[in-house]
Amino acid sequence: MNTGKMRKIAILGGGESGVGTAILAVKQGFRVFVSDSGAIKENYRHALQEKGIRWEEGGHTEEEILSADEVVKSPGVPDTAPVVRKLVAKGIPVVSELEFAKRLSRGKTICVTGSNGKTTTATLIHYIMQRGGMDVGLAGNIERSFALQVAEGDHDWYVLEISSFQLDNMFDFRADISVLMNITPDHLDRYDFCLQHYIDSKMRVIQNQGPGQSLVYWRQDEHIEEELRKRLVEGYAPQPTPSSKPAREGRPTLCGFEDSDYERLGLHFSQMGQHNKRNALAAYLATKIAGVDEGTIRQCLSDFPGVEHRLERVAEKGGVLYVNDSKATNVDACRVALLAMERPTVLIVGGLDKGNDYSAIEPLVRQKCVGLVYLGADNAKLHSAFDKLGLPVADTDNMRDCVAACQRMAKAGSVVLLSPCCASFDLFHNMEERGEQFKECVRQVGVNGAKG
Repeated sequence: MNTGKMRKIAILGGGESGVGTAILAVKQGFRVFVSDSGAIKENYRHALQEKGIRWEEGGHTEEEILSADEVVKSPGVPDTAPVVRKLVAKGIPVVSELEFAKRLSRGKTICVTGSNGKTTTATLIHYIMQRGGMDVGLAGNIERSFALQVAEGDHDWYVLEISSFQLDNMFDFRADISVLMNITPDHLDRYDFCLQHYIDSKMRVIQNQGPGQSLVYWRQDEHIEEELRKRLVEGYAPQPTPSSKPAREGRPTLCGFEDSDYERLGLHFSQMGQHNKRNALAAYLATKIAGVDEGTIRQCLSDFPGVEHRLERVAEKGGVLYVNDSKATNVDACRVALLAMERPTVLIVGGLDKGNDYSAIEPLVRQKCVGLVYLGADNAKLHSAFDKLGLPVADTDNMRDCVAACQRMAKAGSVVLLSPCCASFDLFHNMEERGEQFKECVRQVGVNGAKG
């Protein structure tokens, strides 16, 4: 990109992604303006002020944004936002932080997406590559932003966890290794409640890949192989994402895996659950392609410490195991968590519903659960879905009451599982805060059921 004319970049969103982009853009000689419709956190304000970057909060000054040569949009800003619609109508490019940062990075990328398993798989790949002595950053939807890491000292490799929202504004980005874990309904409220629209978004991870790149994917997924056939064989360009395009001439090397490969390869992974075996297989294949030796990969699978808020063992109190799975923000994530439970389960479920169909977990709730605690500002849909099962239920709207209700239901030998199926934004700032509050309340639980 030619930066010699002091091109102007406007950035929508003043969080981790937006501020990282601003710092990188200033370093590259762009004129930069950051705009957030809400409040910008103090640490991000300080970072912007320190670099002399212009910013605003509490609304958008449209003449500033609509005069930009290009706009970088944080993933939380929907395409339906009025200012985004005006940008599109005016023909001003709107891209993601990842698209912008990749242009300015020398590093190769391993891009991990899917409805579930992204964080564990991306973190595991990064862990293996670091232990293998590689210069690698972890970014995307976790850790420090990709753009900030490029600005502060570029890496040879990046492992990027990528959400569908980020993929929607990636156009020329090309992954060296893409990893597609699975596709199950999620975020349908952002995709006109149309599953195919969401599928089209996820499949963008392979756009622009061709000979010399690789795709690692789970072959038993309900959708992936059919979508690959459409795109790589028939050259199908999906809608309503007109920027999506079929793969370049040729195609990436396809590295599909099946559940049985875990035993066939004799792998051992430190984390519980069948879904984690899939995460291990994906990481095993991706890191082998990247050049890590087999012995290092196998050792790292055995001693990987796990990911916070994902089937995280918090404590065992009075014979009751408490497990924090706050990252389970959709129904399928809760389903795989329930499958991993080997004890009678008190399930905490609820939050900001994203168009969930809870019937997908009803059989497992019948089979595994001895009680349900609803945690949300509005639990009506949960009552409608689960009360008919005849299990003990409790209605709560804060974490302290929630954990107290779980204590009353749980008996020695059982497990309390926070696996909410929903986003956290009705009661919490984010899923991390929800998980932290759960852990803090569990720490206060006395062995005899009293608050400690």
